[in-house]
Amino acid sequence: MAIPLFDHRLRALRRDRAVRIGVEAILYDRAFEDCLERLEDIRREFPDILLAGCPNPAWPDRLRPGRVQVIDPGPLMANRAGGRCADLESLPMAANQFDLCLCIGLIDTTNVLALAAAALHLVLKPGGLLIGAVPGGQSLPRLRQAMLAADRAIGQASPRVHPRIEAAGLAELLTAAGFVMPVVDIDDVRLSYGSLDALVRDLRAMGATNILAERSRQPLGRSALQAARTAFLEGQDRVSERIDIMHFAAWKSE
Repeated sequence: MAIPLFDHRLRALRRDRAVRIGVEAILYDRAFEDCLERLEDIRREFPDILLAGCPNPAWPDRLRPGRVQVIDPGPLMANRAGGRCADLESLPMAANQFDLCLCIGLIDTTNVLALAAAALHLVLKPGGLLIGAVPGGQSLPRLRQAMLAADRAIGQASPRVHPRIEAAGLAELLTAAGFVMPVVDIDDVRLSYGSLDALVRDLRAMGATNILAERSRQPLGRSALQAARTAFLEGQDRVSERIDIMHFAAWKSE
């Protein structure tokens, strides 16, 4: 039996750790606000809404007067938003239940992308809308560079940074799941950091650190960590790290 790409038990733990230490929601909120702006341009109402992924418990109130159901892979994250713990691949909802599915930051860590997309299509009513955002394929180039430097110092490669889906691949995935008129575009965000450690702290507070099933269980040694820190800054006091927020929208046929 093939090993899943992502460790979903660890994903739940990491999201709940973020709740305990205080969620860093700036990028999540940016994506959510963009989705709200896009929804304002659509001249129709969405009475029944599924909010899949809710790192900010204030989000459901922003979607009212619709009836909002919340799911999240992290039990604490789901509970504080008044929702339930669930994965996209096994949505505990009936078919044709929602007018809108808003999904931020979950599809990219599903083990079976096609199954997750099909599940979202299934729970939408005919004519329903899927909208959301995930990190894009060009995200975190400096982190990737730093981890490669760490592997060179160790003399052995290990899966450390998540693979990302590209825009064309996401549009094809949505079409294959039965959606029509898929639209995908990218918000190129740059964040300034004075150290690799500061970036890792932010990723930890987002619940977005390494959950690859075949990740190394050994922490980086001193020499490998120093190599990573050096490669991240490249002799500069501060550097700009790139995060692509890939927005998507698609409809279920009438």
